[in-house]
Amino acid sequence: MKKIVILLMLAPLITMAQVKKSSKNSATKKTTIKKTTVIPIVKTDGYIIIGNISGVADGTTVELLNANNGAPETSAKVTNGKFTLSGKLDMPDFKVIAFDRQQPFLTIFLDNSTVTVNGTKATLEAASVKGSASHDEFVNFNEAIKPYQAIMEGGGVYDSVAKAKPAGAIENFIATHPESYVSPLAIYRHNQLTGNDKKMEELFQMLKPEVQASGIGNYIAKLIADSKRNPIGRLLPDFKQADTSGNMVSLSSLRGKYVLVDFWASWCGPCRQENPNIVATYHKFKDKNFTVLGVSLDKTKEPWLQAINADGLTWTHVSDLQGWNNAVSTGFQIFSIPQSFLLDPAGNIIAKNLRGPALESKLSELIK
Repeated sequence: MKKIVILLMLAPLITMAQVKKSSKNSATKKTTIKKTTVIPIVKTDGYIIIGNISGVADGTTVELLNANNGAPETSAKVTNGKFTLSGKLDMPDFKVIAFDRQQPFLTIFLDNSTVTVNGTKATLEAASVKGSASHDEFVNFNEAIKPYQAIMEGGGVYDSVAKAKPAGAIENFIATHPESYVSPLAIYRHNQLTGNDKKMEELFQMLKPEVQASGIGNYIAKLIADSKRNPIGRLLPDFKQADTSGNMVSLSSLRGKYVLVDFWASWCGPCRQENPNIVATYHKFKDKNFTVLGVSLDKTKEPWLQAINADGLTWTHVSDLQGWNNAVSTGFQIFSIPQSFLLDPAGNIIAKNLRGPALESKLSELIK
């Protein structure tokens, strides 16, 4: 099965990180948004999803999958296009409905309520989802940023003036939906767009405590904590580790170029999923004063080398093969991967954790 990552079909810039299990750390014009009429979530014993999807063969297995790791949470068989899924959630969250674990998928924002899903297999992503107040809020958020989709996806070079309108739309959504479990996602999208860590924290403080404690809320809290370590504008300290041939390579040896310092590992699913984006950007800018330095948190050399070859990572790689105890990552207090620092030619941090097309967009601004 193709691995499903949270929000994959909705926010292509988002992939959640592989987290170290033992870690304990973890003036714009606002666009007017019509506030969703919030329907209070009825506290029931759980959720019931009543589906009617034409074009699905009888006997097909339909599953509700965890949108973060693809694990099945409940399943049923389809009869005459109809199915029922039931279970219980601790709080509203993203889920994925899949038939025989094949595309297309349907991503929904589910809460403990009775939900109806109607549509066709061929156009599953556009199926009607009714009954979940959280999903209604999610739809409202998507509609708010829809006029700015090209800017949100980083498909071109956009300056701060262009980004101000979608940023304002997102800020307005969060301000008017502090109780929504969709708002942490909105904060993440805002930070992807602007890279403004201070604003990310301000927006997070607007949320209700129970929303801050949600899965995505906890992830935002971790990003806020990470942003205070090695902040943008500071020189990234020099380090030296062995490359794949055993030769010592220092970060300072790359001064004079824009450098992406990429922390990853062969066993890190989100890292491997992000690699094609880095490869494409590297080949576009490698002859324009840009390079990548990969720092691996692998423990053994063979899988590290195999991943480099399989993913076509043709830049310089270093590691001390100590896993999470890698001297560089521990020195920089990195407790989740992938993580990255984009450095200017003087070695100063100018951006962090640029995913998907965001890295290419940023370099397009910097390198003319």
